[in-house]
Amino acid sequence: MRFPLMSARRLGLPRRAAYQILLTQLAIAGGVVALATGLFLAPLGAQLDDQAMRRALAIAQSAAADPSLAADLLEAGPSADGPVQSAAERIRRATGAEYVVVVDLNGIRRSHPSADRIGLPVSTDPGDALAGREVMEIDDGTLGRSARGKVPLLAADGEIVGAVSVGIAYDSVRDRLLGAIPGLLAYAGGALAAGALAAYLVSRRIQRQTRDLAFSDIAGLLAEREAMLHSIREGVIGLDRHGRVRLVNDEATRLLGLAPDSAGSLAGRPLDDVLGTGRTTDVLSGRVTGRDLLTVQGPRVLVANRMPTQDGGAVATLRDRTELEHLGRELDSTRGLIDALRALDHEHANRLHTLLGLLELGLHEEAVEFVTEVVGVHRSTAEQVTEKVHDPLLAALLVGKATVAAERGVPLRLAPATLLPDRLVDPGGLVTIVGNLVDNALDAAVGSAAPLVEVDLRADGRTAVLRVRDSGPGVPEAQREEIFTEGWSTKQARAHRERGLGLALVRRLAERQGGTARAGEAADGGAEFSVVLPEALR
Repeated sequence: MRFPLMSARRLGLPRRAAYQILLTQLAIAGGVVALATGLFLAPLGAQLDDQAMRRALAIAQSAAADPSLAADLLEAGPSADGPVQSAAERIRRATGAEYVVVVDLNGIRRSHPSADRIGLPVSTDPGDALAGREVMEIDDGTLGRSARGKVPLLAADGEIVGAVSVGIAYDSVRDRLLGAIPGLLAYAGGALAAGALAAYLVSRRIQRQTRDLAFSDIAGLLAEREAMLHSIREGVIGLDRHGRVRLVNDEATRLLGLAPDSAGSLAGRPLDDVLGTGRTTDVLSGRVTGRDLLTVQGPRVLVANRMPTQDGGAVATLRDRTELEHLGRELDSTRGLIDALRALDHEHANRLHTLLGLLELGLHEEAVEFVTEVVGVHRSTAEQVTEKVHDPLLAALLVGKATVAAERGVPLRLAPATLLPDRLVDPGGLVTIVGNLVDNALDAAVGSAAPLVEVDLRADGRTAVLRVRDSGPGVPEAQREEIFTEGWSTKQARAHRERGLGLALVRRLAERQGGTARAGEAADGGAEFSVVLPEALR
């Protein structure tokens, strides 16, 4: 997929990120090569100058070391064909120096490559050399710019009688420097070509990875992605290949019960550390696979999907199905009540026909007894519940469940010790817990030899204790923890919702209040579920 460019070219430069990076890298490589060349040439020129001056000084020292030169200087005067001029020219030709000049103590030339200048004063001050000091310099003389070496000329007794000055034309030094430049530029050009090739390969890779977008386009896409992630009403979690969190949007933070301002601090942390162990972590990390996986996180029922990414990570999405799950359970209860009312309607019609027959037969006393018996059964059930359970929501639930149980042929009774005052902190949560446990108990008790469901509700100070027993086959000990896991069920899923969430919700609601939910074996067989809720009463 290619994204269109979103703005016009500016300053005539290529907008695509790959081309901009290529030009930048080429400019950097060229600048580095130029800088390296300059840094190399600067000391190279100084080194060549130093070598030339030392060479001139060495020639001058060699010439001054000849004892016959000092003797000839003392014995003969300035002459173009004198011994001093002959010795100096011989040394100049042998060494390739520009000049070899011998001066006396008065600074008068006794030798010079130009014979007409013999007998004239030198153009530069010979004072340092006549004072006994050796001199190296680059200076302008009558023969042009040269590298010079000057040494004192000593007689046999060690007395200074003159000086020897040797010069090497500076043009020869410059030629050496210029001669080194082509080779240096060849190396620099090779380095630049290698850098250009590497820059091109890097730019091609970046071009593929950025999908040939400009930097402004990438920045715009990132801004749009951030806005989209934090505005959608679906949780999104990004994970890297090692299971660490890369991004969490606001909705995921809310659904998972994380701190509202913790999204930025979660980046880089392992998912197990963020959420802890449990089914939600297993689903998001990919240890549990499938589509539209149900999980319970805190009080919420979530639907999770996970999509792997090319770099080995994954993006997981979360949808809140809590309200839908509650509606599904209410629909279950409503259907149960409708079935019970339908059965009651049928039973009521039969009773009316019986009452009509008794009246037509003139059996008035029997008719009165029959009506009294029917009304008393229903009244006693409601009175029994309201006497022991004072919370109206919970009492209404138990009365309705008793009617459904009677239709299914399973007696639903309250334990003798049941007594729950009307001081519940969260009656809705306890209604959900009791409703789920009673529904499961009715499903288990149907078809047993002596079907029965018993509910025991008691208050121990501010703690509410709930026990639901049934006459079903019971729960094997090995599965008494597994049954509280999301998705675990022995019943076939219904069309409007999935099974395996009721007991998971019971445990989550209990743990949210600091309580516990456990499964065990009833004293007379069957299963017994017990829930303890501390601080459940005011």
